[in-house]
Amino acid sequence: MSAGGGTPYIGSKISLISKAQIRYEGILSSVDTERSTVTLAKVKSFGTEDRHTERPVPSKDEIFEYIIFRGSDIKDITVSEPPKPHHGLPRDPAIVQVC
Repeated sequence: MSAGGGTPYIGSKISLISKAQIRYEGILSSVDTERSTVTLAKVKSFGTEDRHTERPVPSKDEIFEYIIFRGSDIKDITVSEPPKPHHGLPRDPAIVQVC
């Protein structure tokens, strides 16, 4: 996932698995290459599911406004859905965020 060129994955639905084997899903909000962090918004934790771990974690019903993940503790990250167009606006690299 490249941070250059405006980070084309911003706004995409992301599935992330931490080194603790916990899966999270949320909307990619930012990638900070200097701090090596990834921020997801509207995040749901699915727990460890069927992944092998010494400490199983159940899923949570709560939706977190955002979670900042340390890049070195991310085991896997995949794009589940591409970003959705915002309010009918065209894809414009000049737009950073739409509320």
